[in-house]
Amino acid sequence: MRISHKRKVQLKLSKKLKVTVAAKATVRKAPEVKKTAPVVEAAPQSVKTAEKPVQAAPAAKAVSLTPKQQQVLDIVKGNTDGINPKGIGLAAGQEDAKAASWATGALKKLAEEGLVERIQLSGNKVLYKAA
Repeated sequence: MRISHKRKVQLKLSKKLKVTVAAKATVRKAPEVKKTAPVVEAAPQSVKTAEKPVQAAPAAKAVSLTPKQQQVLDIVKGNTDGINPKGIGLAAGQEDAKAASWATGALKKLAEEGLVERIQLSGNKVLYKAA
């Protein structure tokens, strides 16, 4: 009897979860439609208007950085010669053993966004410079 009660409760919970997941899915679909509408309106305009969002995009990327990414970016900008991940971590005040791994995640994100340039040296040595 106890097992059957447990099954009934689990079935009720799964139905409730399915309803909430479906509700969240409909909420997420609405902003996507709004995002595509301005793009469709912007497409027929001249090429000059297409250049303006490109210029505004780097400013938006700089705003969306986390504090850690901003700190790493400031350290990289301060070293014009280039700096390795371990040097970045040490400059940020991390321990010697985990300095490189601390900076690597932020550096990957910054490199993807084009804010930092990754330079591969011999072997597995890497330097990062501000773009």
